[in-house]
Amino acid sequence: MSYNVYSDTKSALGEGPLWHPTRNQLFWFDIIGMCLHTMSDGAQVTWQFDEHVSAAGWIDHDTLLMASETCLQTFDIETGDTEFICALEADNDVTRSNDGRADPFGGFWIGTMGKKSEPKAGAIYRYYDGALRKVVSNITITNSICFSPDGKLAYYSDTVTDKIMRLNLDDAGWPVGKAELFIQDANHPDGSVVDADGNLWNAQWGSYRVACYAPDGVLQRYVEVGGLQSSCPAFGGADGTTLFVTTAQQNIPDADLEKSDLHGHVFSVENVAKGQSEHQVIL
Repeated sequence: MSYNVYSDTKSALGEGPLWHPTRNQLFWFDIIGMCLHTMSDGAQVTWQFDEHVSAAGWIDHDTLLMASETCLQTFDIETGDTEFICALEADNDVTRSNDGRADPFGGFWIGTMGKKSEPKAGAIYRYYDGALRKVVSNITITNSICFSPDGKLAYYSDTVTDKIMRLNLDDAGWPVGKAELFIQDANHPDGSVVDADGNLWNAQWGSYRVACYAPDGVLQRYVEVGGLQSSCPAFGGADGTTLFVTTAQQNIPDADLEKSDLHGHVFSVENVAKGQSEHQVIL
């Protein structure tokens, strides 16, 4: 199974890929570059911001909910206009947003972390029914936020622990009880997505690959990409079977610079698995 380079653009820290299901269009972020990218009619489109931006969910055909360093805001795809929704650790200069994803209930989960990966400086929040509420505290590098197809489980990771955790959710999508261990040795887990069968696909930072775990946590297989720092996967394409994977150019050893010049690209791999359609955010 071979990968393709999806875009000529290289990101310093590619993250937050989102396949918009009504536009049939991929959006992704360069956190360090403070920008949002997409491909439209075969051409690259980029929006530049004055602070870090990292993740989004789709509200309607023309509108995203976008997480930035200091807030959640709507983003108009056609005009580029933004509108403030709520603050996100705006009074904390140490942190920025990181991984995030919409849940099956119309909520949006977003993680924060220290800009220099300060220990336990981050947290995970859920925006739902007009309010932002913290659901997990004391995380160093928030990642792997994703959800089972039946809406009963949420997953997340703190990359520095090498573990992926899971939370039981109630009928409104709120966590119930304590987090449980899902994967013990996840090899620097970065972003994750769950497919239609409940398998979790995790980008393993520093491994040129995405790992697939069954719902019981058993490793199924790997999908290789051309960038060392694989950062986040997303399913999309015409039939939802293409896996898109963002990567980064951060901390690439000399040997890997000699091995590949593709670090930082977005990659696509065809016919991987059937993904879930990305859930719609309900404001």
